[in-house]
Amino acid sequence: MPRRLDHLVICVRDLTQAAPDWQKLGFTLTPTGVHPFGTSNRLAMFADNFLELLAVTDAAAVPPAAPGRFSFAAHNQDFVARGEGMSMLALHSTDAHADAAHFSTDHIGAYAPFDFGRDAMLPDGRKARVEFSLAFATDPAMPGIAFFTCQQRHPPELFWKPDYQRHPNGATRVIEIVMSAPEPARHREFLERLMNSEAELAPGRLTVGKTGDRIAVLGPAELSRRLPGLAGNASPRFCAARLAVADLDATRRSLTANGVDFEISGPVLLVPSAASHGLALEFVEQETI
Repeated sequence: MPRRLDHLVICVRDLTQAAPDWQKLGFTLTPTGVHPFGTSNRLAMFADNFLELLAVTDAAAVPPAAPGRFSFAAHNQDFVARGEGMSMLALHSTDAHADAAHFSTDHIGAYAPFDFGRDAMLPDGRKARVEFSLAFATDPAMPGIAFFTCQQRHPPELFWKPDYQRHPNGATRVIEIVMSAPEPARHREFLERLMNSEAELAPGRLTVGKTGDRIAVLGPAELSRRLPGLAGNASPRFCAARLAVADLDATRRSLTANGVDFEISGPVLLVPSAASHGLALEFVEQETI
């Protein structure tokens, strides 16, 4: 079965400074969550996936990477040293330990699964313990970015809260991740194994995953067409996230009221990466998906 988008990790230098910028973009953010390995986050939560703003907040607690062990915190520490932006893509999982074994067999991730927990603040002010298991996948042809599956091991009602899922910009879900790569076709085998889905190739682009849970990899010409002004990169990277909204005009009004720069091209409202800490945002109405 094709994998679903779970969340994307947007790595920032200072979570306290970045959070108001994302609230200005019209996102409701959860209270700060603190990880036991030196990072902290705030989430923009939707019905079944989310955005994760993440920063390294305790460098002394960051565990180093080791053979067979991927360090989530060290990866993001290295990433943000080069600049802010989307550092990792997480896919939904019901069994991350099985995913880790599958990734190892498929030669896309010879890493032990990673189990951890943290406290989460509920809307009524109470705290709840939430537990996760992760399985990592990396590709030497995509240095500097990473992928993982995420299994939530707590009751769903402790994490998915309607109070955190209502956003002034009207966003309801992440539906596509846009990547850039000099040669999109080069990454077909890895992404097909990762997504458990057959890729579609076209000149200058590759797409994998079902509609609403898709990765699009664009070559330089296609990237310039879709995201004007955004230059390509010598290495593959995450460039943009596409989000569904109920009413694009309401999104436009929300961003205009907050003084956010954007462009509208046909059915897409585009917020440039400079306004969103290194990751461009495309808003589209749900019926256009």
